[in-house]
Formats: sequence, C-alpha cells, structure tokens
Amino acid sequence: MPRIFQVSVPSLRVTLSSIFRKQGFNSTDALYLAGTLIDADQRGISSHGTQRMAMYDAKIRHRIIDPHARPDIVRSKGASLLIDAHAAMGQLAMREATNLAIGLAQSHGVGLVTVRNSNHFGTAGQYARKAADSGFIGIVSTNSNPIVAPTHTAVPALGSDPIAVAAGYGDDQLDYDAATSTVSLGKIEIHEKTGTPIDADWAVDARGTVSHDPAAIMNGIRSNPRRAALTPLGGPGENGGGYKGYGLGLAVELLTGLLGDAPASIDLKGTRISHSILVISPEAYGGSDALAARVSQLAKRLRSLPSSDGHPVLFPGDKERAAIAQHHDSVPIDDVTYRQVRDIAWGLDIDEPQIVRVEGADGDGYPTTDSGITIANETEDTGTTGDPTHHSSETATAWTTR
Repeated sequence: MPRIFQVSVPSLRVTLSSIFRKQGFNSTDALYLAGTLIDADQRGISSHGTQRMAMYDAKIRHRIIDPHARPDIVRSKGASLLIDAHAAMGQLAMREATNLAIGLAQSHGVGLVTVRNSNHFGTAGQYARKAADSGFIGIVSTNSNPIVAPTHTAVPALGSDPIAVAAGYGDDQLDYDAATSTVSLGKIEIHEKTGTPIDADWAVDARGTVSHDPAAIMNGIRSNPRRAALTPLGGPGENGGGYKGYGLGLAVELLTGLLGDAPASIDLKGTRISHSILVISPEAYGGSDALAARVSQLAKRLRSLPSSDGHPVLFPGDKERAAIAQHHDSVPIDDVTYRQVRDIAWGLDIDEPQIVRVEGADGDGYPTTDSGITIANETEDTGTTGDPTHHSSETATAWTTR
C-alpha cells in the first residue's frame, strides 16, 4: 500500500506561499496561489493540488511562467473582453478574468472573458464557484497541451479541456467540474506516483490499444513525439460514446484558443494556454435567491431518489463538500509529492510542511529515522516555518479562494 502523509494545512500554507514568494510572486499572490492548491487537496482533487508544485517549479525556473507578469485587456466589445496574460500564472490571470466577468454580468446581464498566453490555472471549478457565490451562474473552461486522442485515432490532439459550471449557494450549490477526457492527466500522475494500476480505459498507447499501466502511459506522454494519449470522455471508439467527449472538447477549444485568436491545443507546446469564463446574471429570471432556491429544490429531489446499487444519489459538489469537512486541518499528500515539495523548499532555504500522521506505511506506520521527514504532533502550533513575517494564526485565515 502506498504511503500517504496527512500534512498540516497551516504548515502547508506557510511552506507553499513561502516557496512562491521566493520564486518572485508578491505576498498577496503567493498566499492566493498556495490557497488554490490547498483548496483542491481539501476537496479531494489531489490531481490539481500540491502535487502540481513540481510542474509549477519547473515552469517558473524555465521562464515559461513569469511571476512578474501582469495580465491586461487587449480587446473589448460590450459584454466581452479578451485578456493577454503575458505568461502569468494561470490562477492569477483567471482571478482577474473572473472579477471582470462578474462586473460585466452586473452591467450587461452576461459577461464573457477569454484569456490567452496563460499557463495551467488549477481547478476550473474555483472560478465558477466564485461567480456562483456572488449570485451568478459561472461557466469556465480551458484548453491545454495535446494529450487527448480524438475518436478513431491514437494521436493526441486535444487538451483535457475541462468544463466547470456552478450556481446556487451553500450545501446545495451545483458545483460541477470535469475534464472532457475520461480523466485528467493529474489522476494518472497520482497512480504513477503511488504505483497503483489503473482499472479503467483512461488511456491508449501509440497503436490505440488501451493501457492500464500508469508508468507506461506517462512515459509515452512525456516522449517527443508523444506515444500515448488520454481517451475522450466515454472512452475509445464510439461504443461508449467517446465521440461525445470529443465533441465537448472541441466546444472548449472554440471558447478558448479559437475565440481568443490563440493556439488550439493541437499546436500548444507547454505555453500560451487559453481560458474562458462566462458569467450569467439571473436578475431577468427572478434573481439570485430565486435561482438558488430552484437549484436547492432540484438537489434535494435528486438526492431523495431511491438507490439502485446501494450508493446514494449525489448532487455535483457533494463529494467535495464532504472532503472539505474531513480535511479541514490536514490534507493527504502522497510520499513522492511530499518529497518533491520538500526538496523545492529546502533548495530555497524553507522548512518543509509538517506531517501529523502517516497512512499505509510498513511496520508501525511511521517513516524510518533516515527518511529526512519529521512527524509533528497533531495538535502542535505549526509556528512560522520558513517565513518569519507570517504567523500561523495569520496564514490560516489570510486568504480565500472564493
């Protein structure tokens, strides 16, 4: 069984934000970026959480991501805007785009903002939820590097191209966020790190044969040219409806790179990613509270349906809300990701995040004494690891992703 570390959230926030600060981001942006990753971990979306730090670190060091870039508006017309991110971190570009789209929706009833020349932006759902929490409907998408094979080919030509939709409030908020590929690449990366096989048809090799070996898949995707690809939502071929995922991916391509006069996924090589956010005001349809009430009523009706397999009927966002309640104080991070973050931190003279519990280890459940990893008391004050300007009480409440 792979070893999983439960890591203190306040300590992780200090470590990640300190890393981002040392990499050139200002204090406010560093805390925001750390918060977006921790939010994903707390929601059980580990594919887009702390495990992304190694990728971000590499792209910052190779100047693919510019910590000092400031996105600006290059075109505008009525309720639509086009932003050039100038190679900024995707989360920062989309934070600006989301705020602008909400402002447009307040004035025009709708707001559409497209971002080009950006980078990976974390989870799409965080921006859709921001719109929903403000009383609107949020619809978000992004293209990405080509890793998905269209129906009837094994050549990766589309991105994972997620779509997120959010509306309503609180525990009954509709919070949908999913790739248009069968899974996101990050999930396969987690399987590779933990050494666990894949038991579904998530990817194909260069011949179009389904592979369940995460290491082989990742090696094929990392090769140049790529010799593996993710399947579109629905799987390979047409029998499972894979052409529907292919079509949804093309819809995302239209709303991002094609609309923004930027590269489609097939032409991306690690840079110049595009995003879009559509914000819709419900004021012409009864207002925010009336829409939220209708969403809540639908959520309750769907959850009350009888189960056909012993599992309850869930509403989009239920699993993530349950995960937040479970991971309020600590989040699970796999052994490989933890060591990656630790090494990045040590290289910048920053303390690693503190572990409060280990799961899945051999013997007594704790690392051996030569592992270089320390275990913190679960109730211990995490202090100010690596950043004397921030105290644990401040970093626990200094940011919000919504």
